[in-house]
Amino acid sequence: MTNPILFAKAALIGLSIAAPVGPIGLLCIQRTLEQGPRAGLAAGLGAASADALYGALGAWGVSALIALLSGARVALGLGGALFLLWLAWGTWRGGAGAGGAVARPGRGRPLGIFAATFALTLANPATILSFVAIFSTLAAAVGAASPAWMVAGVFAGSAAWWLVLVACVARLRHAVSPARMRWIRRGSALVLGGFAALQLVVLARGLAG
Repeated sequence: MTNPILFAKAALIGLSIAAPVGPIGLLCIQRTLEQGPRAGLAAGLGAASADALYGALGAWGVSALIALLSGARVALGLGGALFLLWLAWGTWRGGAGAGGAVARPGRGRPLGIFAATFALTLANPATILSFVAIFSTLAAAVGAASPAWMVAGVFAGSAAWWLVLVACVARLRHAVSPARMRWIRRGSALVLGGFAALQLVVLARGLAG
C-alpha cells in the first residue's frame, strides 16, 4: 500500500470515528455557540489530537501500551464518566444568573478547552477499542509504508470533521437569542449527564458479565 493510499484510508478512519454525535460533538457545538468558532475549533482539535495519539500507538505497533490501555478501559471509562458529570454540572450552573456569570469547565482559554476535550477523548473506552480493532486490520500495510502517513491521515480526517462542524454552527451563532442559548446550555448539560449515566451503565454491565 502506497503512502497516499494509506493516508486516505486513515483519514476516512479518523472521519468515521469523529463524525458520530456524542459528548465531544455536543461540547464542540456548545463552545462554538457560546464562545465562538475559536473555542469550538479548540475543542475539536483536542479530540482530533487524541485520535491521532491512538492512531500513532496503533501505527507504530506499541502493542504493550495498547494492551495496557485496553485492560484499563474500565478505570478510564469511570474517569471519563465522572468528568462528563463534572462538565454537565458546570454547564448547568453556567446558565444560572444574569449573563451566566458562573464559570464552566474549560471556559475561556482555547488551551483549556483543548486540554479538556483531549483528556475526555482519551478516556473514552469506545475510542480505544475502535482504534485497536481498526488498526489491527491495517497493521500489515504499515510495514510497507511510513506509519507517519497513517497518523497524519487520522488527524486530518478527524480535524476536517470538526472544521466543518464548527463552520456550520458558527453561521447560526448570531441567530440564537440569549433565552434560547440558556435552554441550549441546560439541554446540553442534561445530555452530557445522560452520556455519563449510559457509560456507567455499560461499565457496570461489563463488570457484571
